[in-house]
Amino acid sequence: MPTAHNLHLGHADEPYPDAFYVRRGDTEFLSTLHAQGAWQPGEQHLAAAAGLVLAEAERRLPSDKLVSRVSFDVLGVIHSGPFTIDVRVVRPGRSIELIEATMRHGDQISIHARIWRLLASDTARVQGTEWAPLPPPDAMPPLTFSSVWDGGFIASLEARRGADVRPGRGQSWIRTAYPLVDGEIDPPVAGFVKLIDTANGLAVRENPNAVFFANVDLTIHFTRQPQAGWVGFDTRVSFGPTGLGETFSVLSDIHGPVGTAAQSLTVRIRE
Repeated sequence: MPTAHNLHLGHADEPYPDAFYVRRGDTEFLSTLHAQGAWQPGEQHLAAAAGLVLAEAERRLPSDKLVSRVSFDVLGVIHSGPFTIDVRVVRPGRSIELIEATMRHGDQISIHARIWRLLASDTARVQGTEWAPLPPPDAMPPLTFSSVWDGGFIASLEARRGADVRPGRGQSWIRTAYPLVDGEIDPPVAGFVKLIDTANGLAVRENPNAVFFANVDLTIHFTRQPQAGWVGFDTRVSFGPTGLGETFSVLSDIHGPVGTAAQSLTVRIRE
């Protein structure tokens, strides 16, 4: 993994707000130490970055359509410090639209996102799911997440995990008190999405000091719009024999299952 210089606001002991980002203009932002990634100190965590990218798409292109799917491809290290978010409509429509958004560090793009939004309609009469509900957060013991992973983003979280967790399988709940942007209220779906990329670290199959298993993407499908707050995960992690892996989670809010998340992993045994 290329080395990223630590440019997070707060890295040099200067004051920084209880938020993941500071806005510096209509399209420009600065990451704080709360957005710091787990693999190295100078990168952003994809969870926070993904939430912000979606939040900006929703802020700049408001719509009464609902987020159905959002995918994030990681094109390189998500550098700390200043960056820009660009948003455009790829496929406009009255009932279906596709939005594209990128996170850019100068000329280098680190995240490429595509967001499908669909027209809402009343389908309550036929709603149904085969996903089992999670036990509530207060039924699970607290997890000191920072005992497993490093970084400011992990340290910003409150976590709970089922006592029956095993390598590659577990149920968890995560929440944070911090907004995406200092002084701003998270859009509802983005406030939920900003925690989802933690799934890859919740039911680890192997010790990350011995095996590297970073995800190169994150794809989320929703069957209803989630309520921000606690994010629930019913997670399975699989490693194949040739360096490929996947983390798959059924996602829940406090009212029940809301969709799924999948992460494609590059698995490497450390020397």
